[in-house]
Amino acid sequence: MSTDAMAALRADRDALLELCAGLTDAGWKADSGCPGWSVRDVVTHLGALFTKVVAPSSLPDTTGLPTERAQDVYVEDRRSWPTERIVTDYAQAGEQASAALAVLAREGAREMDLGDLGTYPAARLPCAFVFDHFVHIRYDLFGPRGPLTGPPPPADALRLGPTLDWIEAALPQQNRTAVAELVGSVDFVVEGPVRRTIRLGTGGRTARVVADAEDFVRWITGRAGPDAPGVACFGDPRQQPVLRGMRVW
Repeated sequence: MSTDAMAALRADRDALLELCAGLTDAGWKADSGCPGWSVRDVVTHLGALFTKVVAPSSLPDTTGLPTERAQDVYVEDRRSWPTERIVTDYAQAGEQASAALAVLAREGAREMDLGDLGTYPAARLPCAFVFDHFVHIRYDLFGPRGPLTGPPPPADALRLGPTLDWIEAALPQQNRTAVAELVGSVDFVVEGPVRRTIRLGTGGRTARVVADAEDFVRWITGRAGPDAPGVACFGDPRQQPVLRGMRVW
């Protein structure tokens, strides 16, 4: 898993740097699919994530803030940077962080506490970075939510596998209240190039969600509405409002 995740991260890092090289000033300033963030802000965010691995003390202190709010603080702190510095920082911090993540991946089951994101084996951490790149590039930079046109980078098994690895690990931890409300267990049946079934809850199965892998990623990250096409819910109707409110970040 970790080897595939590192290869997937390299592929999407290269794809994003290629996109950055072709952006105009207007393209950098265009609104992304993340409310309140431009295209530039999304790239800034991804660079700050890498910096969090290799030079966390260089980032503003966000002690006590939820993860999502902390990301806003990091982006705001870099708003005065020239765009060229944003790209250079992303490239350099990404190279250094990838080396560090590869080391962490080899540590296997050592637990890492990521605050409100949950607690994960060190080997799972590269999947978080693949997940973030996969979602932000395809669903926040490219249409229909984002401003970029043309085909996004591939959503192939290489990238989808680690993305779903992260979702599978994060789903129960980031939705504890919802999981506690489930009656019995629920299966998320993911189809396409990386088939798998993710089970939440305990006891007999009372419902299931069936979706193609890409549709599932859009849906569970809130990039598609609760009644998104391509995502079908079956079984106990009492479960459906709970399932449709689950999110992973």
